[in-house]
Amino acid sequence: MRLINANTYDEWKSAALAQDERMGGANWRKTDKSTLYDWEVIRRRLNEVRTVRASGDPHRLLFYLNEGIHGNMGGMGNPALYHRARFGTKDLVTSYINELGEALKQVAATPEEDIPFNEKLEFFRRASHCFGRSALMLSGAGALGPFHLGVVKALSEHGLVPDVISGASAGSMVAAFVGTHDDASLARFFMPRTLVDAFGEFSESSRKASIGSPMSIDSVREVVSGLIPDLTFEEAFQKTGRKINISVSPREMHQQSRLLNAITSPNVYIREAVLASCAIPGIFPPVTLAAKNRLGQRQPYVPSRKWVDGSMTDDMPVRRLTRLYGVNHFISSQTNPMVLWALRDEHQNDNLLTRSWAIYQKAAKEFYKATYPMAMSLVGNYYPLNVVTRMIYGLATQDYTADINILPRRKFWSPAKLLSVLSEAETRYLISEGEAATWPKIEMIRNCTLISRTLDSILEPMERQVSHHLHPQAPTTLV
Repeated sequence: MRLINANTYDEWKSAALAQDERMGGANWRKTDKSTLYDWEVIRRRLNEVRTVRASGDPHRLLFYLNEGIHGNMGGMGNPALYHRARFGTKDLVTSYINELGEALKQVAATPEEDIPFNEKLEFFRRASHCFGRSALMLSGAGALGPFHLGVVKALSEHGLVPDVISGASAGSMVAAFVGTHDDASLARFFMPRTLVDAFGEFSESSRKASIGSPMSIDSVREVVSGLIPDLTFEEAFQKTGRKINISVSPREMHQQSRLLNAITSPNVYIREAVLASCAIPGIFPPVTLAAKNRLGQRQPYVPSRKWVDGSMTDDMPVRRLTRLYGVNHFISSQTNPMVLWALRDEHQNDNLLTRSWAIYQKAAKEFYKATYPMAMSLVGNYYPLNVVTRMIYGLATQDYTADINILPRRKFWSPAKLLSVLSEAETRYLISEGEAATWPKIEMIRNCTLISRTLDSILEPMERQVSHHLHPQAPTTLV
């Protein structure tokens, strides 16, 4: 009960550690041996890296690290390793990851007369490219959007918000907010009172709509204007260094969905992108995107096309994030009301029932993929039936889970609530649910992202130094 009733991460951690002491989880963490990973390989590697670090020979250390830095060495990335104890995983795994992080810092701190700058830069670029990075994906959510705020708040308090963030529908609003505010602004925003007030029409704070009444497009515009500065994707990246991505779906039949960001659409304004991603067909009107031209003026972006709800076609844009940023590890905050009822974290409660459900879902997905061409051939000329059919199939054939899944405990919500103005109490509840759902994942996220975060923290100042040397007057560009 103490775990369920915890109000802060520290309270949750204390309760989790106490339960591990009572139930054997603490001893399990201390014992290296397990069938879930190759503990002998990890123990040997830990001893090796400690010995090499202690030798004080930077070239020997660099040679050792050049042999490879792997996130799943010996199966240590197995999610099952994080479900045997309430808090964390094997001490051996955590120690090895931390030791690797310190080894990288030791190489970075080596004087240039021992390891030249260019040699270090080449090593860290190569290591970062090979190791990859993590992304946070925020799903569609309707009025359940405050859940994402709780997730981001919990991650932010531990310095674990990835630089690559995607959002669809209501998730795009939170992704855009995070990507247009620096760390200091986010810290102020995540104060309890500010957090509730800032979400405008999702709570009663706007005072312009009664609690429980349907959200209007005007109220959504007010929320977007209040939360998100009027910046382009490129300007937001220059300001925060975060790589935000917003999914939008085409209104037209034969067009493709897009993932808007500072690489694919640097001059597009974020506010219009969010409004498009939130434009639920039949509820809110489709949106024409806007961009900044060379004179700094706002003008339509691809004016012949309009865009709608991004979650309909690309709720979790895994492939595109992989291609654009080299992401190979994904964290999802998933509260899409259209599919939430059917989702289970496949890494938890691994039993016959959950495996059977997973098999059924995969079979159903393949069935929908196979029958899609036939269905579209029947309704292709009948608007809006063709658009509705495409969206239904889009929802049915997507993947909605990731490597680490943060899901609300409550899977069923009243349909009347999903597009309605929430009370302050309901907003607070959703934020706290997002936090509580994140706490059990914190140590897993910390371990799985430590190496990439360390590499980024080393590379960023080195890249700035190179850029300044080559282009003293030029602004930083996206890398």
